[in-house]
Amino acid sequence: MILNLRNIRVRTPLPRGTVLWTPRGTILLFSRACLATTLFVMMGTLGPSVYAAEGGQTKFQRISTQFVAALGPPGASSGNGAQSWGLWPLDPGPRGVRLSRFEQLEKAGGVAPARWTFDQTDWWLEEHGLIMEQPSFPIPPGKYLVTGDREVTTVLTIHPADKDGNRRWELDDLATLYDVTHLACRSARYIPTTSDRSCSPVNVKKTAFPVARGAAMPTVKGCKKQDYAVLFVIAVAVEDEGR
Repeated sequence: MILNLRNIRVRTPLPRGTVLWTPRGTILLFSRACLATTLFVMMGTLGPSVYAAEGGQTKFQRISTQFVAALGPPGASSGNGAQSWGLWPLDPGPRGVRLSRFEQLEKAGGVAPARWTFDQTDWWLEEHGLIMEQPSFPIPPGKYLVTGDREVTTVLTIHPADKDGNRRWELDDLATLYDVTHLACRSARYIPTTSDRSCSPVNVKKTAFPVARGAAMPTVKGCKKQDYAVLFVIAVAVEDEGR
């Protein structure tokens, strides 16, 4: 699958003279986390893109693709709880560990070849059965240009935490979380239901993989599972030095 921004419908209306800039550039193979779709991501020459948002102009800087782990109703355009959303600044797929190599991972003290550390009390799987590193929590407040590599690319706003620690999120122009979810990328978080070590990748049924597009990740004995939607971040808002 090719991520072609020129063919993606932008849901937020653009006033005359506003440009969503798609530079020429190289392409980067997306992670093994979505190997079934063989996604390529445009990296491009770094430079500001101008995108209309909230009646004004917000400048977005093209970045190497990052990945949001999001929670919320698929049909929602806004909501609370973004403090529970995570961000993988680096592609977690190629940095993952196969279930068949979990014993070696344990012998290495939980340190993966990519130098991240496995946490027995909080671990992640993707749709091909790779153990992934945890995303960074919480996703920082700001504006992100996100896509699910289907029809919609739009602005995701993560608001700062309120006095109770809650962070609101919202998508522009009533785009829904489903609209910007990459359906082929599945991810889930596994946390023990008891204090012992019964929640382990050893208990994962390898026949459950690969997980079908849009389907739920498998349950694991001894674990509480939480499925997350995966969104691609292709640009982030930058401050306008002229203001």
